[in-house]
Amino acid sequence: MVALCLAVTIVPPFLDRIYYEGPVSRHYDGAHFFNPDGVIDVPAPPGTSRRGFIANWLLGHDDRPQWPDAIVVKPARPAPFAAPRGMVATWVGHATVLVQAAGINILTDPIWSDHASPLPPFGPKRIAPPGVRFDDLPRIDLIVLSHNHYDHMDLPTLKRLWERDRPRIVTSLGNDTILKAHGIPSTALDWGQSVSGVALNGLAPQAVIQCGNYEHCPDYRVHVTRNHHWGSRWGTDRNRALWSSFLIETRAGNIFFAGDTGAGDMGWPYEAARFGPIRLALIPIGAFRFWKGQMASDAHIGPQQAVEVFKRLGASTAIPIHWGTFHLSYEQWNTPPRMLDLFLACEGIERQRFAPLRIGQSLLVPPYAAVAQDKGSKRKRQCDWRAIRALE
Repeated sequence: MVALCLAVTIVPPFLDRIYYEGPVSRHYDGAHFFNPDGVIDVPAPPGTSRRGFIANWLLGHDDRPQWPDAIVVKPARPAPFAAPRGMVATWVGHATVLVQAAGINILTDPIWSDHASPLPPFGPKRIAPPGVRFDDLPRIDLIVLSHNHYDHMDLPTLKRLWERDRPRIVTSLGNDTILKAHGIPSTALDWGQSVSGVALNGLAPQAVIQCGNYEHCPDYRVHVTRNHHWGSRWGTDRNRALWSSFLIETRAGNIFFAGDTGAGDMGWPYEAARFGPIRLALIPIGAFRFWKGQMASDAHIGPQQAVEVFKRLGASTAIPIHWGTFHLSYEQWNTPPRMLDLFLACEGIERQRFAPLRIGQSLLVPPYAAVAQDKGSKRKRQCDWRAIRALE
């Protein structure tokens, strides 16, 4: 009893960390970051308590729909580079995408580990192997890291990538402290800040870049942009580090990575769109349901909101991510892509604009072309709410 009482008193403060110290801002109170458009709420399902819900979720004693034990994946073997004006995206799984654009190789929230957990083998287990074997990855030039949850900040993977390729890593405030403690250097920025590839590679701003065929060319810029989420590694260090989305400018076109996000005020897609036309957007569609019939949670958008994000970004092509890899929530394994198809039909948007990929599948991203959604569109809007509600 004494040991238990001491543990309850000592452990939570011990697990707290200070990852960032800086001036107060519209999303930082001097100790913790917050969403200026409203707090993240995690309500319990109707008829249950929040504490009981969390305990059952952690222990697996809940009524989540069953997922397959494993998914067969045919891994891709990407080329070393895309063409100077080309863009190729390969879905590795979850929020990890390899984007090859204008001769640079970019990874988003890379995770090759089998478990998204601080204490593997406990915690969410990967049901689909990575869509690219680690040894088949081309040399990585840039990694964008959205926040510090274990399914997005996978330190073993980041350590391997750093030791192999020395990529430039861009993240948001506070996350660099976690990486540095594991020998991984990074650049941490606030919402609204940006950094050029020239600066990341230690070149003077006025340096003349001779890129030849653009292989590994640092001629890009990374903008850290707002989204709506939260961060924690141990529970008690909640919101000590910032979360973000990213807009990456390349010679082949702009790339938007939403990270992990809820809807919030839905103003953040407009903010990213101000940087110019988006050729490719990576938008989450999964882990949105924590009880039957829920269409979104505060922390995660579902397919309906993902379509709205796609529209507000004005993106030409999008890839749905954050589904089908780790069993994190209550929807069926293939509910997110099936529901996405239905909501695209509701808006009269061509499926190929925002079509799901198989893990390991590559997409040759077409050049930017505006999406017609107005009254002049020839496509009819057909919304099958019965089919939508039938999806678990």
